[in-house]
Amino acid sequence: MSVQNLKRSSNNPDAGAPERWISPQPAPRSDAEWIACAPRSERELFLKSLSRNALLALPWLFDFWALPHQRAPDGAWRNWVCMGGRGAGKTRAGAEWVRAQVEGARPDTPGRARRVALVGETYDQVREVMIFGDSGVLACCPPDRRPQWEATRRRLVWPNGAVAQAFSAQEPEALRGPQFDAAWADELGKWKKAQDAWDMMQFALRLGDDPRCVVTTTPRNQGLLKDLLARDTTVVTQAPTHANKAWLAASFLAEVEARYGGTRLGRQELEGLLLDDAEGTLFPQALIEGCRIETAPAFDRVVVGLDPAVTGKAGSDLCGIVVVGAVTEGPPTDWRAVVLEDASVKAASPGDWARAALAAMERHGAERLIAEVNQGGDLVAEVLRQVDPLVPVTTVHATRGKVARAEPVAALYEQGRVRHLRGLQPLEEQMAQMTAQGFRGPGSPDRLDALVWAVHALILEPAAHWRRPRVRVL
Repeated sequence: MSVQNLKRSSNNPDAGAPERWISPQPAPRSDAEWIACAPRSERELFLKSLSRNALLALPWLFDFWALPHQRAPDGAWRNWVCMGGRGAGKTRAGAEWVRAQVEGARPDTPGRARRVALVGETYDQVREVMIFGDSGVLACCPPDRRPQWEATRRRLVWPNGAVAQAFSAQEPEALRGPQFDAAWADELGKWKKAQDAWDMMQFALRLGDDPRCVVTTTPRNQGLLKDLLARDTTVVTQAPTHANKAWLAASFLAEVEARYGGTRLGRQELEGLLLDDAEGTLFPQALIEGCRIETAPAFDRVVVGLDPAVTGKAGSDLCGIVVVGAVTEGPPTDWRAVVLEDASVKAASPGDWARAALAAMERHGAERLIAEVNQGGDLVAEVLRQVDPLVPVTTVHATRGKVARAEPVAALYEQGRVRHLRGLQPLEEQMAQMTAQGFRGPGSPDRLDALVWAVHALILEPAAHWRRPRVRVL
């Protein structure tokens, strides 16, 4: 019995089936889902109708398993962008598309493509994700068609002679010289040299009658990706993380939905939506993306910015706790800051946020807490000293609005004088929604407030009182 016949008989009230098949909502999106939703008798009938060879081939028939966003669109196109949330099945879509391009009717029969470029953010990511990953090329190919990995030449070679070469987007010039009839670009949205690497890949994509490229990526507010999506020669498929829930841990889905559902970061990373900057933002996404570093330097000073929540009720504001280090050698124009950690806590009692702030101090060897006391007054310092009587605290009062305080900090970012370690997405989400007209996000920007106080204490206030050393001749 074919899948199409199974669908018809299962939805036909006159088919005489002994069991009733009620299709779930939303309706199944792949042939495999149709089979999974069928009664046991229908599933057994379908499997018994397959020959032994067909049954052995079934796990390798991606058209049977693919979700709509994982299928290459029909029609004439140059670039296919498969865009989605984390775990939506983008890597599998890219690997299966490469396989469909290079495989022929038999293992030794040539396919449509003979030379393929595999381009990722780094060479390690190409190897570990695109090639050897759980959804990579090697995992998708059946044993008789599986390519061999030639590590010294950084390439895959299929039994039919097709070759896929691995490239890093960090080295665009490596794409100068080779030529291809197909390409797979993975996580384009986070390439640091995106435009250069993309240009070199396009110049190399020149073999055959219709060279094509698939791009698999989580959306980022990046100029190249936005330009690519706007082209007439680009087709797009898109899906949220939840679309691939059958292959994801239920605990993972519950955790990320509880933590990021409804947030700007969740719309990008879970729903797979390309978000523009808030109009008039002080911290554009491109600015934030460009300030990330992998390791921190040695610091002259480290402080913890604290924007406390005075109450501990469920609806209370977040307590902003942000750790920042600074290098302050030479004149103020040479001073630099690095944001090390966002240790903010939600709906905590005063004692809880005090302990969280002190723990952050200890982790990073911070010399001082910079605490805003507009709401709590002397209570803030008292709560901190109840936990640690000797904690060094500088209390600050906000005499200007949030925008006025944030603008000079934004200027430091524009000058390239503030950097971020990775893992600061919730803080960066608040930064992206701070505009010249005010904060556009939900609630209060507590994380950003803590950051602003820390940068003021490390860079802006000392710089205002700095004087160039002078020599007096006696």
